[in-house]
Amino acid sequence: MQPDTLLTLLLPLLDDLSRDLPEAERYKRLLDAVQAFLPCDAIALLCLEGDKLVPVAVRGFGADTLGRRFRIDEHPRFAALLARRGATRFAADSDLPDPYDGLIEGQRGQLEVHDCLGCPLYIDERPWGLLTLDSLDPARFDGIALEDLEAFASLAAATVRVGERISALTRRAEQDEQLMEAYRQAASHQASREMIGQSRAQRVLLEEIAVVGGSDLSVLISGETGVGKELVAQAIHAASLRAHKPLISLNCAALPETLVESELFGHVRGAFSGALGERSGKFELADGGTLFLDEVGELPLAVQAKLLRVLQSGQLQRLGSDREHRVDVRVIAATNRNLAEEVRAGRFRADLYHRLSVYPLHVPPLRERGRDVLLLAGYFLEENRARLGLRSLRLTAEAQAALLAYDWPGNVRELEHLIGRAALKAMAAGERQRILSIDASLLDLEDQDRPGRQDAARAGTVAGPVGEGEAPPTGDLRLAVEQFQRQQILAALERQGRNWAAAARELGLDRANLHRLARRLGLR
Repeated sequence: MQPDTLLTLLLPLLDDLSRDLPEAERYKRLLDAVQAFLPCDAIALLCLEGDKLVPVAVRGFGADTLGRRFRIDEHPRFAALLARRGATRFAADSDLPDPYDGLIEGQRGQLEVHDCLGCPLYIDERPWGLLTLDSLDPARFDGIALEDLEAFASLAAATVRVGERISALTRRAEQDEQLMEAYRQAASHQASREMIGQSRAQRVLLEEIAVVGGSDLSVLISGETGVGKELVAQAIHAASLRAHKPLISLNCAALPETLVESELFGHVRGAFSGALGERSGKFELADGGTLFLDEVGELPLAVQAKLLRVLQSGQLQRLGSDREHRVDVRVIAATNRNLAEEVRAGRFRADLYHRLSVYPLHVPPLRERGRDVLLLAGYFLEENRARLGLRSLRLTAEAQAALLAYDWPGNVRELEHLIGRAALKAMAAGERQRILSIDASLLDLEDQDRPGRQDAARAGTVAGPVGEGEAPPTGDLRLAVEQFQRQQILAALERQGRNWAAAARELGLDRANLHRLARRLGLR
């Protein structure tokens, strides 16, 4: 390329350094210029976060790539690029596995990346990330001077630094920076997962987390089962002034009623049968930090009254003791119930509800997050690739379309499990292949999309066969299955004293799924 052509490409980028541009647009212009000067099939800008490389802008890759998190110790090419200051070109016959195998658009079958260039980016003498270029043609980068890529890497670093400094002047960027730091702390202190997504609904949620995180207000997180309410609680804690103190979690629905009070407030020796010594409760363990109460709507009314007292006075008594303990705890609660309706029905105390919901926060379901499903899929694909020891794991275009079309009643948790199952199936079907693809048939979404299918199957399996002396239902199969489901649900509710959570556990169902199934069957 002629020097005047190079100058033509560089001048707009230099001009961009003085302009207030959205981060995505700034990175897009940078990648456009690099790709125009150094033609390639794929280009990526990756940010170094701890021991991982996070894609922040890509061209020529599948949509799920932005959701992937590449651990450096699992990708020797990335490690090699970061190990030296200048640009590196890998030989076409390099025995180092390429992290992009199977991810570049246009690849078919077992075709792998053949020509690779990369250069680290430094900001204030510290490594910030990588700029990588890849081609399916092994001779594409013949004759390219590595110094040219290094020049673009320097310009990319300047672009990143200017973008960060300009963005830091706005309130949103300050909140984003605070959140990112919170996520890093959460990852190191709580081993939590990253909150991935670029949809408007997800951005609004992140902004709210940033707003409430720095306060000491009680937060009530609502949302459907599987949306990631505990992850939101971890992010709030990590963004708070209590981040250096513990975050203690308690699933209120997972404990027998007789043990909830002991778990919350502790007990002394002899307080009940089996209490062989003193034990601190979750409140004492969380002193100075945060207590996360998941499924708070499942708390018995008697325990609700004692919880309210602790929230009001900061004082508690261990079970079986008259001694007062003072604690300083921020409470974050979560529920997939409508607690306002529970209050009206007399199943939840109004005063406790108002105490917990000083700042209500709703987590959107996955079906309202658009293309976030592909980013999340990319995250789970990379997790499974590493866990299964695979070279590459990707989604076909048909599989991506199927994920986007699905309604996701089980939300992010369902997506995580689905990708895990599909990865195992892909490995079993192509155990000798270096690049594994998950197609739509491996996702089994057609079967899962039928209303009540999974609930019906689980309810029928757990309940067992028709009892002796009972006539099996006959006639229309669908009506027979629904009749059987009604019988099993009603019987479980009767045995559990109309406790829906206990009935769900007996039937082996998620409580939210049981409620949905009951409504469909006309039981609610």
